[in-house]
Amino acid sequence: MKRVLNVGILSAMSAALLSACGGANTSNDKSGQTADKPFAGKKLSIVTANHPWGDAIKEMLPQFEESTGMKVDVQSFFEDQLAQKLTVQLTAASATPDVFMYSPLQQAKLFVKNGWITPLDDYTKKDAAYDFNDFSKASIGSNTVDGKIYGIPIITEQHILYYRKDLLQKAGIAVPKTMDELLEAAKKLNDPKNEMYGFAARGQRSALVSQISSFMYSEGSDFMKDGKATVNTPEAVKGMTTYATLLKDYGPPGVLNMSWPQAIGVFAQGKAAFFADANSLFKNATDPEKSKIADQVGFAQFPAGKNGSQPFNITSWGLAMNAKSANKDAAWAFIQWASSKEIVLATQKKGNPGARMSVWDNPEGTTAFPKELAEVTRETQKGGVDHSLPPVDKVSEARDIIGAIVQKAISGEERRPIRRIRNSRF
Repeated sequence: MKRVLNVGILSAMSAALLSACGGANTSNDKSGQTADKPFAGKKLSIVTANHPWGDAIKEMLPQFEESTGMKVDVQSFFEDQLAQKLTVQLTAASATPDVFMYSPLQQAKLFVKNGWITPLDDYTKKDAAYDFNDFSKASIGSNTVDGKIYGIPIITEQHILYYRKDLLQKAGIAVPKTMDELLEAAKKLNDPKNEMYGFAARGQRSALVSQISSFMYSEGSDFMKDGKATVNTPEAVKGMTTYATLLKDYGPPGVLNMSWPQAIGVFAQGKAAFFADANSLFKNATDPEKSKIADQVGFAQFPAGKNGSQPFNITSWGLAMNAKSANKDAAWAFIQWASSKEIVLATQKKGNPGARMSVWDNPEGTTAFPKELAEVTRETQKGGVDHSLPPVDKVSEARDIIGAIVQKAISGEERRPIRRIRNSRF
């Protein structure tokens, strides 16, 4: 049944693609191509991260190649290797890869500044059936630089609150809906003598910066405004201070050395009442082979601050087109296919959270996720903020500057260190 369904999806997509490319006329043109296979003879180079989405797409490629006539070569790399490969090839003005997975928040501004990727605005308008407006607003925002769209979202992440159902029920504590309620609940459930901590999250210098973003946004601030850092505004300071307080007063030992694997590990081992991070990490807490509290994990929307609940709602991975590609129309045909409603549904059913609202509204699109998590994700997709890092060219440097100050607040090394961040350009 699964095989039949996949074939049906691909066949339907192929028919739509053929229609968009000129119908079923099989007459040859001078290049030897046929109208029903407009890219016959073309070779397309695709580079992906080692990611489940890439694995899912590779399984579907033969049908795409058959319907379009093109040959697609796919190479996959670990994230660091991918970043290095892209930097080397794009710096050298290589025409390959034609299409690649990229991290918009880490790379978009730099890649645009260097002229490495192609704006996709005109392509998104060519085919009404593509229904570009179906993508969540925030996911497109993550791929937008200076008002132009440079990538199509394929994997999204939202900041949510994980919690222990059994602990809250036993203590008679409601799921926190505000920052103040989260602080109070974490305090009540914090019991270091019995290795139970109120809150777990990232404490590593660079890793924590994406996590403080939602705390800042929910208080009404951001990293930047008009090209200047705004992380020393009262709203930003309050958000970062809340995060630092949760980890300083109610966090586990060694939190300054924790990125997400270590932090969710504490939660999964039953040693923390709350964990805040991306929803994409959920299997680390719900898989019985990895978690001691798999059947007690709850999911909630990010707690509200003065500005309401404003978690990051981002594109973690997108597809971009090489500005030097000699096969731009063929490259777009692949991007359009890979991000179509039918293929997004197929990849999301394998656990890859996409950006199309219609797929999240489709019961089939949520089968790979716990019911409560699917509901929280669908609601968060409607709003949130489209970035979780400072929107600058030198993201790593900015993360180090901010992270170092927040770490001092977490460790209690210096009194009110967050206020030392100056309102200057990163």
